[in-house]
Amino acid sequence: MEWETVIGLEVHAQLATKSKIFSGASTTFGAEPNTQACALDLAMPGTLPVPNEQAFRYAIMFGLAIDAEIAKTSVFDRKNYFYPDLPKAYQTTQLEKPIVGPGHVEIELVDGTKKSIRIHHAHLEEDAGKSLHEDFHGMSGIDLNRAGTPLVEIVSEPDMSNSEEAVAFAKKLHGIVTSLGICDGEMSQGSMRFDVNISVRKPGEELGTRTETKNLNSFRFMEDAIALEVERQIDLIEDGGRVIQETRLYNGDSKESRSMRSKEEANDYRYFPCPDLLPVVFDDDYIESIRKELPELPDARHDRFVEQYGLSSYDANILSGDASMAQYFETAAKTSGDTKLTANWMMGELSARLNAADLSIKHSPLSAEQLAGMIARITDGTISSKMAKQVFDGLWNSDGDADSIIEAKGLKQVSDSGAIETLVDEVIANSGKQVDNFRNADESKRPKMLGYFVGQIMKASKGQANPQQVNEILLKKLNDLL
Repeated sequence: MEWETVIGLEVHAQLATKSKIFSGASTTFGAEPNTQACALDLAMPGTLPVPNEQAFRYAIMFGLAIDAEIAKTSVFDRKNYFYPDLPKAYQTTQLEKPIVGPGHVEIELVDGTKKSIRIHHAHLEEDAGKSLHEDFHGMSGIDLNRAGTPLVEIVSEPDMSNSEEAVAFAKKLHGIVTSLGICDGEMSQGSMRFDVNISVRKPGEELGTRTETKNLNSFRFMEDAIALEVERQIDLIEDGGRVIQETRLYNGDSKESRSMRSKEEANDYRYFPCPDLLPVVFDDDYIESIRKELPELPDARHDRFVEQYGLSSYDANILSGDASMAQYFETAAKTSGDTKLTANWMMGELSARLNAADLSIKHSPLSAEQLAGMIARITDGTISSKMAKQVFDGLWNSDGDADSIIEAKGLKQVSDSGAIETLVDEVIANSGKQVDNFRNADESKRPKMLGYFVGQIMKASKGQANPQQVNEILLKKLNDLL
């Protein structure tokens, strides 16, 4: 390889607490702008922050899930900077003593290769507000509802060397936090955001200058942004230029990136211990009580899916990684009674539709029970796999359940052997030339010649004849003519 890529991630996961990290204000998504920002969130004079214990419990759960060190003493610092959506002019965060220390996460790539990605640390902090640009003419609006929402920021080591590894790592973290229930994982709502640090170098050389592409909120955008930035850096260096350490933004719609600002160092933020918050101390009993409450995690669920449902490791990896996807699969598989067919439809047609509509499985237009109802009609012979695509369209468009769609569209498969035999006889009678060709052909070539007859029979039945029965009856009648 002429160039090596080095990637590290900083992942911001909003914690699913009902109130903010230092106030009792609501964290509910979608409220009218600035209706959920209280005096504490804005650090108005005379207010003092009060830590939210649930945020600490969630952070510790994450640390235990990645086999990380848990700090017995956790300290908050002030990170000073001015930005319109940060009216306090500082962010309460953790620098020297984060709550979660070094850990690791194992990822599996498409070719089955496994790799351990090191976690440098994860710390608690408060989220900032949000600048709004779309609905204003020549101005920006500021929504402070998000200000003070608890975040856990997960910082990896630069252990990834391409976009596949980075996306696999991001998906694994998404699966962990959603399985723990500490984050809803709704990236379109900003619940999980990725900052990607990228540099390139010649093999064997020291690390190159890195750039940070901020606030990526989809796996597809992350993959595209990495490819674009790697190409940009290589072209820049090969043209005699040099990479500048900076923060960049990526536009997923236009597939373009731009420089946002020069990259700050820690001393630019003038960190100092927060004078309003005492150190938070945990004992071993507290941490162990949390460990005992941990739910099933993606790796354990993957192994269970392989053993319980007979899935391949690849299929299990896709279906078990996301907690909502896993729950959907288990519900559909148990209801339909056909595990493999359920897995195929979920990883095929359903995933394709969700991706095209930019929807998560939690917002799927069809429920697990509805998909299972359709699969049950495939397995019992009511519809063919080809007909099932029309049923799926109906389910996606909320036209009813599988049975009502089959009835309304007249999609019920013809499985009456007498009716199929009549169709076969008619096609054979009207295909004298093809019958002669079949009779005179070498035995090895005859199976390929069945396609013409099957096509004519399916056309005559308007696609509703049971394909398996058609093939069986047709082959028997043609062999009788030999």
